[in-house]
Amino acid sequence: MSDPPNVIVFFTDQQRWDTTGVHGNPLDLTPNFDRMARGGTDVHYAFTCQPVCGPARSSLQTGLYATETGCYRNGIPLPRDSKTLAHYFGEAGYDTAYIGKWHLAEGAAGPVPPEQRGGYDYWLASNLLEFTSDAYDTVMYDDDGKGHKLPGYRVDAQTDAMIRYIDAHQDRPFFLFSSFIEPHHQNHRNDFPAPPGYAARYRGRWMPPDLAALGGNAHGQLAGYCGMVKRLDEALGRLIDALISLDMLDNTVILFTSDHGCHFRTRNDEYKRSPHESSIRVPTAFYGGPFVGGGRISQLVSLIDLPPTLLDAAGIVVPDHMRGRSILPLVRGDDVEWPDEVFLQMSESQLGRAIRSKRWKYAVSAPEKSGWDDAGSDSYVESELYDLLADPEELRNLAGYESHRDLCDGLRARLIKRMILAGEDEPVIEPAPLQPGAGQQLVVSAEERWL
Repeated sequence: MSDPPNVIVFFTDQQRWDTTGVHGNPLDLTPNFDRMARGGTDVHYAFTCQPVCGPARSSLQTGLYATETGCYRNGIPLPRDSKTLAHYFGEAGYDTAYIGKWHLAEGAAGPVPPEQRGGYDYWLASNLLEFTSDAYDTVMYDDDGKGHKLPGYRVDAQTDAMIRYIDAHQDRPFFLFSSFIEPHHQNHRNDFPAPPGYAARYRGRWMPPDLAALGGNAHGQLAGYCGMVKRLDEALGRLIDALISLDMLDNTVILFTSDHGCHFRTRNDEYKRSPHESSIRVPTAFYGGPFVGGGRISQLVSLIDLPPTLLDAAGIVVPDHMRGRSILPLVRGDDVEWPDEVFLQMSESQLGRAIRSKRWKYAVSAPEKSGWDDAGSDSYVESELYDLLADPEELRNLAGYESHRDLCDGLRARLIKRMILAGEDEPVIEPAPLQPGAGQQLVVSAEERWL
């Protein structure tokens, strides 16, 4: 693209990767996302770096881990001197806009003071959209802090606002970040309010294998969740239609991703905050510019890699302090080194750390520390080990199996290295207690240890 590309982030909340057709969902929930992924670049193995709303958002805005931004849990505002994507795009001559849920300010649930808006020029948002809106009661706040009730189902109301902004900004490059609350549950009712008739389409139909095995509250809530995902995908289609009609699609880069997944109370007493695939793996795809025809990326990509990728795609120099790296070399097929695992930090329900390789999930926790009060620890204990090849639903925890001790030693070294690279001090990690009768299990070869 000769002119600077417009850049749009279509950011959903609590969306599992396996809601999409490209990941095998048979319910046809996401034909527009699937078309975008197949025609653009499918980041097939994409993971959050922190499975909770505020910390993940702080990482996506800054390119730093949540322990570096200071926003290691919800309720901690992004420091006012933080440099965000809005600052980098603004310095490059872009107009910048934020629409939707922010979740990075202190104080009130709704209006966000100008100094806490991360440097965005245009503002139509709510700090905690889940508390200032409902499915058909969408209230967000403008540049002056004035509340506006937007008409329509919440997804549609927000999409309409996006389209109005795009239509009014055809003559200058813009960076538009739109953060939806869907398909997050509606907090005060603890349900998933899809548009009328949408949940009925999916009730009693296909269920992801982990939810089928573990239950949680998925049997009562998955249909509404699927209905919300369906409406989000229809909104994505409307956005792309608007770009086509304005002759802007060819000069616009679109990123679709989510902050974390949803395990429907199968792993703890709520919906995320765990190292399992259901919490950490998210649907992610790019379209436009260098991403058209990019195919499927098979490497493991972290949310921390998305900020440098967006800057790189716009021709903006990626700051050295950002922890991730642009995926554009992977899209081009360059012969580049890429990390063999993604690194995760966990808070609130526990203080934990984990790595996920192509085959193994290795997690540790600090049982003497508080996931709410403590950002990190100098000591951890192994808590989980899953063989994702033999047990993709993560139903059998192998931590404490004597047969996997050498494997865990290797994974422990890799985790410690990633913690240090993320700016943490080197910790002590104690082995998991030996499981009774677990000494005569499958022997893991040296080659398998590094998959």
